[in-house]
Amino acid sequence: MEDSKKIVLIGAGNVATHLGMGLQQSGCQILQIYSRTQKSASELAGLLKVPYTTALEEITSEADVYIVALKDSAFQDLLPYIIKGREKSLFVHTAGSLPMSMWKDAVARYGVLYPMQTFSKQRKVNLAEVSFFVEASNDEDLQMLKGMAGMLSPKVYEATSEQRKYLHLSAVFACNFSNHMYALSAYLLKQKGLPFESMLPLIDETSRKVHELSPQEAQTGPAIRNDENVMQSHLDLLADEPVLHELYEKISQSIHQIKEYDKL
Repeated sequence: MEDSKKIVLIGAGNVATHLGMGLQQSGCQILQIYSRTQKSASELAGLLKVPYTTALEEITSEADVYIVALKDSAFQDLLPYIIKGREKSLFVHTAGSLPMSMWKDAVARYGVLYPMQTFSKQRKVNLAEVSFFVEASNDEDLQMLKGMAGMLSPKVYEATSEQRKYLHLSAVFACNFSNHMYALSAYLLKQKGLPFESMLPLIDETSRKVHELSPQEAQTGPAIRNDENVMQSHLDLLADEPVLHELYEKISQSIHQIKEYDKL
């Protein structure tokens, strides 16, 4: 992709922030930021030192690429206003859960630029380590999106909308659900005056292991051993926590049964 490509970011949340910084540092020209809220728009615009707007009618029509990084519900609500007067430009969204066909019949050129990573504004992410999945309505724009993603990371893959749905689902299990387990761990530790930071070496080693072993090979603990005595003692400790009691039981069953999941 040529550095002269002009980009507008529609959205100023976590994904837009990291993409905007990465693309600008890679030589792309960020023309403008749009967000529905003044605070988020001005913060990202200030970070990138570019203009911003909170008015849909003020979005510039001069961009080559419009990157839409909005919540799924907001994307659908704002779609007609985002594309109005800009129908000849390339429009892409960054969502794992939305099909590329969301753009069909609205614009001639469209695609997806999906960075599969957990982003928080407060934490810097090395985009060179992020997997990007791209899709486009024509081969020329597909190659352009590959080039754009390739400026950020060497890990660029083509994926259909159907494949991306399963990428997103898998990411929820691997990331969001795992993080929720950390939150539950922190909750249990806090009840007994113990610090969550004591878990960090264990969490780090668990993450490192799957770089070398399959998740099934890396699995340890009472459930994979079917150690009923230990599991029952844990369930006894959770007698006053019915939600956690049920969760522990169901996850333990799933761990024990994983060998039946087509040898994952």
